[in-house]
Amino acid sequence: MKLNWNMPAKLRPFYRQELTAYHTCWREGNPVAAWKHLERAHILGQPYPLEHTTVHWKMLRFGLRTKNTTEVIGQLPRLLVGGVKSWAGKIPVGNTGGANVPPLRPMPIPNDLKRIIASAINH
Repeated sequence: MKLNWNMPAKLRPFYRQELTAYHTCWREGNPVAAWKHLERAHILGQPYPLEHTTVHWKMLRFGLRTKNTTEVIGQLPRLLVGGVKSWAGKIPVGNTGGANVPPLRPMPIPNDLKRIIASAINH
């Protein structure tokens, strides 16, 4: 079993870029675009415990800010087990992390993120 600890340095700027875009969209009053950036950050950060948990925390806060009870309730178990699953390398690859999708369902990764991940991990 491969235990994941740290996000590769070459991947980190792309993860941070998605979180920055999330905050920018939120400040500009565009919650739909903000959410899409959280989902993309989730895909990039999912294999790494700290980054994975951070995105779920932000998703929980998003649910609270938008008064989305389903999202809030859906994020609680993800916060509790997401980081552990990342650490153990047992994640549903490509899952976007929101309560609108089953937490264990693998999903296709967008092509641009596939290229970013492959470039960061294989070099």
